[in-house]
Formats: sequence, C-alpha cells, structure tokens
Amino acid sequence: MADSAPLLEVENIETCYGLSQVLFGLSLSIQSGEMVTLMGRNGMGKTTTIRSIMGLTSARAGTIRFAGSEIRGLASFRIAKLGIGLVPEGRQIFPNLTVRENLVAASANRLKASDPWTLEKVHALFPRLAERRNNMGATLSGGEQQMLAIGRALMINPRLLILDEATEGLAPLIRDEIWNCLSLLKARGQSVLVIDKNVENLTRIADRHYIIERGRVVWSGTSQELIAVPDLQHRYLGI
Repeated sequence: MADSAPLLEVENIETCYGLSQVLFGLSLSIQSGEMVTLMGRNGMGKTTTIRSIMGLTSARAGTIRFAGSEIRGLASFRIAKLGIGLVPEGRQIFPNLTVRENLVAASANRLKASDPWTLEKVHALFPRLAERRNNMGATLSGGEQQMLAIGRALMINPRLLILDEATEGLAPLIRDEIWNCLSLLKARGQSVLVIDKNVENLTRIADRHYIIERGRVVWSGTSQELIAVPDLQHRYLGI
C-alpha cells in the first residue's frame, strides 16, 4: 500500500457499557483501497469496536481519525455523512419499505465520487434485488436482506464500507454470493473493514487482519502471515 496517512486510524480506544469495560487500548488502521478484517471469538469486542468507530457507543478514551479528521465524539449520522457506510449485524433494513425505497432512502453522493453507486449498479451487483424491487423488506429472506443492507450502505457512496458479520446465518450459496460481492468491491478499490468467521475466505480476499482477545489486539498481519501460523487460529479463533 502507498505510504500515506491511513483512511481510518483508531488509537488506544477504551469503551465501556456502564461499569463494564469492553475495549482496552485497542488500535487499528486501514489504508485507502485496503480490505481489513477484525477476527476473534464471540464476545471479544469486535462489534463494540465497530460501534465505537460509528459513534453508536462512545469510546471514553483514545482517538479515532477518519480521512485525517478526529471523529470520536461525533454523532453517528455525522460520521456516516463523512463517508462511512455500515452493514450492521442483524441487517436492520426497513421492514415496511420496499427494496427500492430502502435503497434510495439514504442515497447520496456527498463526496462527489466520479463513478457513484446507483440503483442500476446495485441491481447489477445483486440481480435478486432488481427482481424483488417492489417487495417489502419484511418479506425478504435473510440472504436477500443482507444483500439489501450492503446495497443500502453502498448507495451513500462510502469511502469506507464496514460489514459486521458479513455472512452469519446465511445459506452456503448466498454466502458465496456475498464473498463474490466483496471480491468485486475490492477490485473496484473500495476500502472495507469486515467481521466474519470464515477464515478461508477472509484470507483469500483481505489484505490484513486484526485478531481481538478480550478487548485487545493480540495479533495483526497479512493473509500470508496468518496462514503460516495455524496455531493462531486454534488459539484465538476457536478453529
């Protein structure tokens, strides 16, 4: 990657829920055009890290910089407007809106992307959404809802796309479709931070990885480095 300032830089953040501390000095960074993963067993702080970045749960210490600006303490909608698109765990689509309405509800090109995402491009990425464009969100299968959640995040034309549990609970064929989507996004130069449990696919398409244990980064490195040390997966990922 180019020797430039990271697109996203998280340094020494600490996050709590009430009196219960979850993150302890966690740091990570993502360069523009890079795909990075956050790995770890359930309950180790992955989703809390995402929530801290997005301002959904306030980090009480540390710094979070995006595109050179400090974003810790900003409201989540302002962080989204700066160019971070979130595909949350559980999808959280609008059940009483159609597929089309879900996609256009928050669509924008605030950063003036030269090749912005449009309905047509999202339909080309996920043809099933074109077929179901007039169906209500509540009538979609879990896989279709995940496609819709990804498409909705892309419609804000984000500089950084974050996916929390990208393929959890999906049928194998749908999982393959999501992985193919992520490969296409990487080829397009989209910056991505992804949480998932499928180490094989993550190491196939991602540039770098962070492993979290009890709210701390215990290892970081490239796909080649992770594959070369199988004990890491047994020790920290429960494989």
